Order: sequence, then C-alpha cells, then structure tokens
Amino acid sequence: MEAVAQKVADGNILRLFEKFLRSGVMEDGAFKPTTIGTPQGGLISPLLANIVLNHLDWQLEQFGWRFVRYADDFVLLCQTQAQAEEALTQVQQILQELGLTLSAEKTKITSYGKGYSFLGFWLSARSRRMRPKSLKKFKDKAREITCRKHNFEAQVIVNLNRVIRGTAQYFATPFFTAKETFHKLDSWIRMRLRAMKYKRRNLDDNKKMRVKTFERLGLHTLESFCWNGPCRRMRVGSSYEAISGPRARRIITPWRWDRPETERVTPVNMGT
Repeated sequence: MEAVAQKVADGNILRLFEKFLRSGVMEDGAFKPTTIGTPQGGLISPLLANIVLNHLDWQLEQFGWRFVRYADDFVLLCQTQAQAEEALTQVQQILQELGLTLSAEKTKITSYGKGYSFLGFWLSARSRRMRPKSLKKFKDKAREITCRKHNFEAQVIVNLNRVIRGTAQYFATPFFTAKETFHKLDSWIRMRLRAMKYKRRNLDDNKKMRVKTFERLGLHTLESFCWNGPCRRMRVGSSYEAISGPRARRIITPWRWDRPETERVTPVNMGT
C-alpha cells in the first residue's frame, strides 16, 4: 500500500483498496481470508500491479532491457543466456525492494525456439497458438453449453456465439499461426451440436445436419475470424466484408507503423 499511496493521494480510494485486499475469497463455497497480496483474478489486481510495477518498468528501461509487461505478467528479451541470467538477478533485486517475489512456477529462462507461454498464447519460432490451458478452458465452456441431455434450442447458438466470438477476437491476431486448430475446433463444436440434437454421436448425422445448416442457424466459426494472407474476412453485422489491397497490407503488418511519441516514451511499451 505504500507504493500505491505514493501514486494515489485520495484517502477514500486508498481505503477502498484496503477493503478489496482484506475482503477475502470464496473457494468451493468456503470463505478464506486474504492476508498477503491480492486475490487471484481480483478486480483491482491489474490496476494495483500497474501502479506498483511502474517502478520496475523504469528500472528495466534504465538498464537497457527490452521487455513486454501486462499487469503482473511480463517477458524480458535478451540475446544470450548470460544476459538472461543477469536480467533475472536484476529483476529479483528490484522486486525485493518492492516487497515482491517472482513466482518460481512461472519464472524460467528459455529461448524463442523452445517457446514460452504468455497471456494465453504459446509463442515460439515455429508457431504462435493457443496454449493448452486456454484450449481446455474454451472446450470446457463449449461442453457446458452443448450438454447432450439439454434440448437443442436457438439460445444454445446464441450462447455458443458469445464464447466463439470472444475467443476468436482475442486469439485471431495477425501473428496467429494455428488456423488448423480453429478448423478442428469448429468441427468439434458441430459434432457436439449434432449429438445434442439427436442424443447420440454418429457420423451418419453429418448428412442430416451439414455445415450449411449451421450457417443458416447463425453459428459463428472460429476460422472465419482468422487472417488469410493479403485478405481478411471481417464480420460486419450478419454478413462478411472482404478487405484487400493496400489497406489490407497495412492491417496485416502493423509493426511497420510508426508509433506516436506519447507511446514511445513510456517504458512499458518498449519492445512491444
């Protein structure tokens, strides 16, 4: 709270922060008090992380490291193993000054060739895809909506579209390379909807409910949100609009754009 108090002068806001931190959490229907840190997934956790770790951003900037941070998750980029070990030591020292420690489970030194997990993605030199935990979370949500013992109603499509749209709009970035994963997930969702309709899992049902049937029902597909070469199909209302030509080339290569001066001076934006 001392670090927060240095940035926030309003006493009412500080008291509200304290109430959030001491409110406790519910786990499996049981109340558990919180004595250290912020509750996992808490509403103010990202805000507090940005306030406290702003000091880390400026320190890393002074050391000359390139890094990307989102709330309390960050990646620091180095060219050699020795540099990575040196950077790890410096980060530990800076966090120790703030009364914080790195998570031993989530902290590691790796290479871009081996890959690493960051913000729901698995990033490596070979691919940029959904990490297994994100994939499982998506499937769990879809399973809950498409339970076979429930009736196949219009609301099922509405609920599924919310999950599909939210997932696709997050992961279907210009650098995403796992379009085939989206294709398989779309097929898997249609399989579950057929099983929900006919209360069984049978390949013959593919002929009874074809892909065009699901299109008429308004079911979104993950694959339709993907970036395809020089042209991306974007959803506009209930139809699609193709974007091609120079405009599409600019959209697909955003890293070529020059960033505003106001963004370049903030250390947290360095290396993004």
